[in-house]
Amino acid sequence: MGRAFEYRKASKLKRWGAMSTLFPKLGKIITMAAKEGGSDPDMNAKLRTAILNAKAENMPKDNIEAAIKRATAKDAANMIEVNFEAKAPHGVLLFIECATDNNTRTVANVKSILNKNGGEMLTNGSLEFMFSRKAVFEFALKEGMDIEELELDLIDAGLEEIEEEEGVVLVTGDYTSFGTLNEALEGLGVEIKKANLERMANTPVSISEAQQADIDKILQRLEDDEDVQKVFTNLA
Repeated sequence: MGRAFEYRKASKLKRWGAMSTLFPKLGKIITMAAKEGGSDPDMNAKLRTAILNAKAENMPKDNIEAAIKRATAKDAANMIEVNFEAKAPHGVLLFIECATDNNTRTVANVKSILNKNGGEMLTNGSLEFMFSRKAVFEFALKEGMDIEELELDLIDAGLEEIEEEEGVVLVTGDYTSFGTLNEALEGLGVEIKKANLERMANTPVSISEAQQADIDKILQRLEDDEDVQKVFTNLA
């Protein structure tokens, strides 16, 4: 993971920070989680995580509560999660995660963005072995916290890697260990700032600065779409 992951993460957050659709996207995740497992965060781990991530992005409390209420509204849209796999210019691969109430619209929009920016849609399953799905937790290093002891405490919960840089700790495990790692961290009194399922490239590629500009353009177009939740790449 290391600096390459941090660069991709920082780049993504920089784009997301300028997006007017950020809160609606986070709201969709909250609504879907509440509809799936109930509106009580204490009884619904998925909803608890969605709220945690929304707060980390400074989403107002009123917006969060409204998103939860939408899950039980009579006219609530039936949201589904859909994924797309694609190839961008310069050999860059894209895994696109969406949440939508109209799959036909989402497919058309994603295809249009790819086609207009030198990309193309791939058959689902084409990138199955190109990315590994990981559970990633972020939290602040507290005074007196020993990373080595924490590592030992989390191994049985599915820990694969733990890193600390400038007071920020990143814990990574296989995506199947998301629940056990989350529970273990909470049990240790760790105040989790963010918790996500990420797709990390198994064989990252490097491109030039000029080529990066092309990729940033297509990523920006995709992430501006209201149905697109996350876009992962195989960039180093």
